[in-house]
Amino acid sequence: MTPSRLFERIEAKRDALVATTADLVRFATVNPPGADYEPCARYIGERMAGLGFAVDYIRAKGAPGDGDRHPRINVVARRAGAAPGPTVHINGHIDVVAAGEGWTVPPFAGLVRDGRVWGRGTADMKGGIAAAMIALEALIEVGGPLPGTLELSGTADEESGGFGGVGHLARLGLFDPGRVDHVLIPEPLGVDRVCLGHRGVWWAEVEITGRIGHGSMPFLGVSAIRGMGDFLALLETELLPRLAERTTRMPCVPEGARAATLNLNSLHGGLAETDDAGLPAPLVADRCRLVLDRRWLVEESPDSVRAEVVELLERVKAKRAGLDWRMRDLMSFPPTMTDPEAPVVAALDHWIHRVLGRPSRHVASPGTYDQKHLARFGGALACVAYGPGDLEQAHQPDEHVEIDDLVASAKVLAATVATLIGVDWTADAETREGTS
Repeated sequence: MTPSRLFERIEAKRDALVATTADLVRFATVNPPGADYEPCARYIGERMAGLGFAVDYIRAKGAPGDGDRHPRINVVARRAGAAPGPTVHINGHIDVVAAGEGWTVPPFAGLVRDGRVWGRGTADMKGGIAAAMIALEALIEVGGPLPGTLELSGTADEESGGFGGVGHLARLGLFDPGRVDHVLIPEPLGVDRVCLGHRGVWWAEVEITGRIGHGSMPFLGVSAIRGMGDFLALLETELLPRLAERTTRMPCVPEGARAATLNLNSLHGGLAETDDAGLPAPLVADRCRLVLDRRWLVEESPDSVRAEVVELLERVKAKRAGLDWRMRDLMSFPPTMTDPEAPVVAALDHWIHRVLGRPSRHVASPGTYDQKHLARFGGALACVAYGPGDLEQAHQPDEHVEIDDLVASAKVLAATVATLIGVDWTADAETREGTS
């Protein structure tokens, strides 16, 4: 097998790659709640079974959100080679975020127009899954008997933490060192970029508590909403400016992600307006809840990240008699970075340069992805993200992926996998020339 023959086969599959991407987009696998996971997983599994893969469907029973209405179904396909060799696993998440407003094209139609496939998940990351499927298909078709083992998985819930997806599979040991040697995740970091890791994350729910009272006599109550306002003011005037000055040596993209960040994911105060008229209850709010999304740097520590929030909450409590606070951790993962000298990185660097004609660029992701579970449960497993799509397209209206990028990434993925499992390109080329 020569690289040129492999690449020619992928070029011939351009239409199939586009169609596969569009097919995957048409499964509206919106998370939450986790809709249509099973039909999407079975589409992937049936395609891989047709290539000789053994396919398992693994439900993450008991995972957050799992239930009979929205089961957390994952698909894992495995194809052992003709000779011993390394195992390369390609993983992609099948869930997508809600479409939201502002679209000028149907979000789940898989529209093909202007050299792009449009729809929710085209970039993040059904285009990457499609590129991986076509890459493995082409490699099997032209590679003859291959060494090593090929694996591909489509997993649930990455958008909500991945606990019912890669987190579940990692706990089961499917990514244990000795079973898997290299992992590629085709997230949309850019077709010429190798993503080595990501910043840390800490999600926490902060609740300010006060004392209920009549809305006409607020002086007899203690407003948790006003207490939350004090806390928000401290975040805005003190913590956020400090974070903006705190930067990392990690090669995070886009540039703004080089700094530590804090987002306020949601805010809820007082009683909900539940009657048909939507009228509020005349009460002083005794509860106000805020969900924080803190992205932290390798130069920081989880203890210090938490402590600077606690210090502000204590100041709010001291300012207003009758206020208190509590905090509940929702999710926490440290920053992670794969060694830039790892074989999986070197192989990607080589084939990106070969396919695109320009050097690769090493980056780190602003947000976590499923590499976090491999770092926690997979030991020193070498894992990187590489795939088609623009990260800034993710979660946006009119999300799309360039067809040329789909094809280029499929070439890079196929050649990288071949290199990692031990294909001898030179020997194959010489053998073919000698017998032609």
